[in-house]
Amino acid sequence: MDGEVAGRPNQRKRTRKDLLDAATRLVKQGRKPTLEEIAEAALVSRATAYRYFPNVEALLLEASFDIAVPDAADLFHGDAAGDPVARVQQVDTALHDMILANEAALRMMLVHSLQHAMGGSPQGELPVRQNRRMPLIEAALNPSRHQFKAGTLETLSKALALIVGTEGVIAIKDVLQLDDAEARAVKRWAIRALIEAAMSDTQAKSSPGTQRDRSTSKPRARRMK
Repeated sequence: MDGEVAGRPNQRKRTRKDLLDAATRLVKQGRKPTLEEIAEAALVSRATAYRYFPNVEALLLEASFDIAVPDAADLFHGDAAGDPVARVQQVDTALHDMILANEAALRMMLVHSLQHAMGGSPQGELPVRQNRRMPLIEAALNPSRHQFKAGTLETLSKALALIVGTEGVIAIKDVLQLDDAEARAVKRWAIRALIEAAMSDTQAKSSPGTQRDRSTSKPRARRMK
């Protein structure tokens, strides 16, 4: 029973992703599908589709971002090496450009997400957003993962996700009121600072400290009088 309950959030995320993938496939075929057609292509019921999206317009809007967000393989062109700072900055540049090109629609999607989260759902906790940035961040850091401790790498990925993405762009524009050139420069600086801090943290933990050396060293033998 516990395993079944624990697996429900993952199942909900998969169902939501299946609906978006189905919509994306149909749109790429040059069609403007109905919600019923998308549900059929995703192998779920019409009622299930309506649990995740209020209407076909909301579903197609989000599916359009799936098409616009670059794939990691295309973004890095199969390059399995490189500086992690440059790779994450490359992710940020690609997403930043996509966000600016679709800013009005993305802001509307955020409004829908907030309304969904505030309103609750009688069916349980349904995912209100699709996590597109984390796979790209993880792909950017993957070649250099050996330079970080596992826990540090996970924390770093989450910290970077606060900067890379729609919310970061909106905060920079609405709250800080920076122009685009300064906004990009600030985010590049923050990405570098976070990655270098994570590297320094890993190196500090892997190198024994002076105090530890003293506390664990064997006591000297007393001199014979």
